Amino acid sequence: MDTRFVASQSVEIAVPEQPVPIQHYLRQPQRLVYALVDRSRLEQLSPELFRLKMRPLSFMMLSIQPTVDMNVSATADGTIYLKSVRCEIRGVEYINQRFSLNLIGKLYPLNINGVTYLKGRADLEVRVELPPPLWLTPKPILETSGNALLNSVLVTIKHRLMHQLLLDYRKWACSESVTQGSVSEPILSPNG
Repeated sequence: MDTRFVASQSVEIAVPEQPVPIQHYLRQPQRLVYALVDRSRLEQLSPELFRLKMRPLSFMMLSIQPTVDMNVSATADGTIYLKSVRCEIRGVEYINQRFSLNLIGKLYPLNINGVTYLKGRADLEVRVELPPPLWLTPKPILETSGNALLNSVLVTIKHRLMHQLLLDYRKWACSESVTQGSVSEPILSPNG
């Protein structure tokens, strides 16, 4: 039985002012990825490609652990684009051969009346052919459960974004400010 699950989440976060604008931070997408994901579950494959080993997920009587390759890129204005490019389900070969995951996300800074906000949206879609034992479960129950599971994944990412990203940005901005300040200050000679 081929089934489709979907979830979307939007975010709008006021960004506390720091010595270095958040656009500079966002031009380094790897910082964002490392701020949002536990490093033990992440492998950087190239400057913009990351492999994320998700925590095991339980759905009905199945336990699956997706591994997703994500392309994360940034533009000069600090807009970050996120797109899944590959997915593998470890542990359940039947599901792995009949599973597709599509994640598309965008996060960008926006200035409104002198206040900087981060706005974004993520859309997640999973298509899977469920194993025969689940064929007897009514499709509305399967879809409701699957959509709720996907939504919980996006909500977790959203909460980490709202907390971990701002903490990492503040830490980065303060260290950048100190580094830039020490380099750009003129050295005064005793003769003035």
